[in-house]
Amino acid sequence: LAWSPDDSLLASSGWDSAIRLWDPTAGTCVQILRDLDHLDTVFYGVAWSPDGQRLACGTYLHGVQVWNVTATASSQRWASRQLPTWIRRVAWSPDGTRLVGGGDDGYVYVWDAADGTQLERLTGHQEGVTSVAWSPDGSRLASGGSGQGQEDGGELLVWDAHSGMPVHAFVGHPGAVTALSWVLSGEVLVSGGSDGRLRWWDLHHGECVRVCKAHQGAVQALKVSPDGSRLASCGEDGAIYIWELERGERLQTLRRDRPYERLNITGIQGLTQAEIATLRALGAIEDAAAESP
Repeated sequence: LAWSPDDSLLASSGWDSAIRLWDPTAGTCVQILRDLDHLDTVFYGVAWSPDGQRLACGTYLHGVQVWNVTATASSQRWASRQLPTWIRRVAWSPDGTRLVGGGDDGYVYVWDAADGTQLERLTGHQEGVTSVAWSPDGSRLASGGSGQGQEDGGELLVWDAHSGMPVHAFVGHPGAVTALSWVLSGEVLVSGGSDGRLRWWDLHHGECVRVCKAHQGAVQALKVSPDGSRLASCGEDGAIYIWELERGERLQTLRRDRPYERLNITGIQGLTQAEIATLRALGAIEDAAAESP
């Protein structure tokens, strides 16, 4: 999902080989975009240009595509079909001149956003790249993924966006890096992992300065609020959490009730550990002081 910069449209991509543009006020789909040359194209990871006039998306085996978007009609501007890899995430540079995407082939690709000319192919990841993010001033680029030869380990790299050279390689990220977002100062990077935790990375000292237990299952996306004070995270558990960014304090949980929400299973007999874990994932709690509904 991605909001247009003026909040007038919401773009969604999915496994149904379509990008849909929604009117968020009326709740209706106003346009459907399809790759007419490859109707089986699976779209993944949509992102709006800063001016809101173009929409980029990654695909499975059909490269990256950029669309010109208007209120009434949209057309494909360019496509980088020479990439037979899965591009999971794409991101625009703050000035809208460059587009970056991470591939399952382990490369970070940078394109000229105007015509799709490949400018760089950054080499450094050992396995697939699952997340990419520009720093607020456009001088640096972060990329994350899973590491080779590290059991359940991950990789988090920061690049000089002008030279294409790596400037930081953070170590000690258990599990794949599945989501990234910069703090507005550009000196701190927040990552979400396949272990469901959030981590704050200080670029000046080159280390992790905070870890917060967040989601059950992988973190799917992170977004810093426009004023830089809060962070939103969403995960495979179906929850959205709002965090106070500076202290890492959870402020709010947004989630529809799960099937067993708040059901107290303290002291329940006859269930295996696997069954208890499943009930917890579906909202049950173990709290002797709680009153069972």
